[in-house]
Amino acid sequence: MTESNRQKKIAGVLQEDLAQTIQNLLRQAGQLHIIVTVTKVSVTVDLSVAKVYLSVFPSDKAESLVSEIKQMAPKIKHDVAQKVKHQLRKMPELIFYNDDSLDYIENIEKAVKGSENPLENPDLLDRRKKK
Repeated sequence: MTESNRQKKIAGVLQEDLAQTIQNLLRQAGQLHIIVTVTKVSVTVDLSVAKVYLSVFPSDKAESLVSEIKQMAPKIKHDVAQKVKHQLRKMPELIFYNDDSLDYIENIEKAVKGSENPLENPDLLDRRKKK
């Protein structure tokens, strides 16, 4: 099912404001050598839930950082709600996910450049889980 224009607009506004808010929180916490990118925001049809996909560099710190951000979700929601209060009536609930697509692409490139063919031996690549 395709997203409506309203869903796309809300997702775009949330993506930009979430990125600024998360970067500010990281800066305040003193974590200077970590880059967090909001790669995608997907809003449900009833506009009550927003799935936020985060890409973290370096990727070895991704799991711990995303879990930390999940714990700070109420504060992040409040900060973003203050920014978008003139654009949205109700702030959607935020659910954060780790976007590991860049790591997955990197693994594919390594497998392709390697000596074995991943098409003939699919065990070379990890299976991706649906979210």
